[in-house]
Amino acid sequence: MNNRRTFLKQAGIGMAAAYLSPSLLASCAPQRKSTATLTEIGLQLYTLRDQVATNAVATIARVAEIGYNHVETFDALIGDDGKVTFWGLDAQTLSSHLSDHHLKTYSGHYDLGAFLTPGDGNQDALKAYIDTAATLGQHYLIAPVPPILLIDTLTPDNYRFMADQLNSGGELAARSGLKIGYHNHFWEFRTLADGSRGMDILLENTDKELVAFELDLFWSEKSETDSAAYFEKYPGRFPLWHIKDMDQHHSETIIGGDYDTKPFMEIVDSITYAEVGTGSIDFKHIMDEAKTAGLQYAFVEQDVIMIPPFESIAQSYRYVKNELLESSETP
Repeated sequence: MNNRRTFLKQAGIGMAAAYLSPSLLASCAPQRKSTATLTEIGLQLYTLRDQVATNAVATIARVAEIGYNHVETFDALIGDDGKVTFWGLDAQTLSSHLSDHHLKTYSGHYDLGAFLTPGDGNQDALKAYIDTAATLGQHYLIAPVPPILLIDTLTPDNYRFMADQLNSGGELAARSGLKIGYHNHFWEFRTLADGSRGMDILLENTDKELVAFELDLFWSEKSETDSAAYFEKYPGRFPLWHIKDMDQHHSETIIGGDYDTKPFMEIVDSITYAEVGTGSIDFKHIMDEAKTAGLQYAFVEQDVIMIPPFESIAQSYRYVKNELLESSETP
């Protein structure tokens, strides 16, 4: 599959910029704790985007059969009637199918592009998504990407605006028992004109009681960021993780120097992925800092798959279950 096509779909441009997904969790109440890091494995359904688009119900059944306990949704579309659907299913119907297969959904990726755009900030989509996430029983509503057209020109002021909006969105979400979150790619780790990094601006200017972060370990590591050290710098801010592995033959860093001004699509086109446990990321080292991060739920994800998709997610599932979650249990 072509990486450019894949990333455009992931980032939410698609046919008409109508949906968003990028490519662990907590409830809105900070005191609520979970042992899910030890017993549950999630899948970001974007990994199977072609399959859910063709037959969402059958795909859900296969995911459950493999052993996954929960899924993270994406591709929520707001129709002309104002109703939100996923692959032709309304939220209640999707919730029923998940329940039929003993799958939960704690988190979803939702297109908050307008809400995060300076000069716009419209809350209409956010409000619709809050209602949808609540219907699904989700705890987290995640912004998977900043406004697409700003990615290559993001400034410190843009990030500060997004931080303010996330705080505002967090207040709205809390009224429905939800918490808003932000999912990173690599551009948040670029060095900006004033020497700062977007990820740090977001973390330092958001209220930890209202806004959480979903660290995509592939993108942080690909950006030459020590994810474990980042958890120590910002403890408790990362209750959600994406566990995605890096092709050992293409593990070069994609930030710094000319990369920080290079168009993101030129960078994405050269990136390759691997099933979890077969690549170059030391997940066991990162998992040692799970408690510091505040980790509660982890999602397997793979942006581009080169083997049969269900075989891929099964392989990743086995590695996470046998090598990460079980080894992290305490007596």
